[in-house]
Amino acid sequence: MDYFLCVMGMVFIFEGLPYLVSPEKMKTYLIKITTLPDSTLRFAGISAILVGLILLYFGRR
Repeated sequence: MDYFLCVMGMVFIFEGLPYLVSPEKMKTYLIKITTLPDSTLRFAGISAILVGLILLYFGRR
């Protein structure tokens, strides 16, 4: 459980960095995301999940 909390902490740090460094660019980026079709967002989501699973698999070996 300690390892999980450390990993989640790192995720929050990396997710928060773009908002800290360049909030105006993040606003523009988020507006662009809302104009993308749902299928594109779903593909990006499943791709991120698969990459994460692959990294977990190789990280646990």
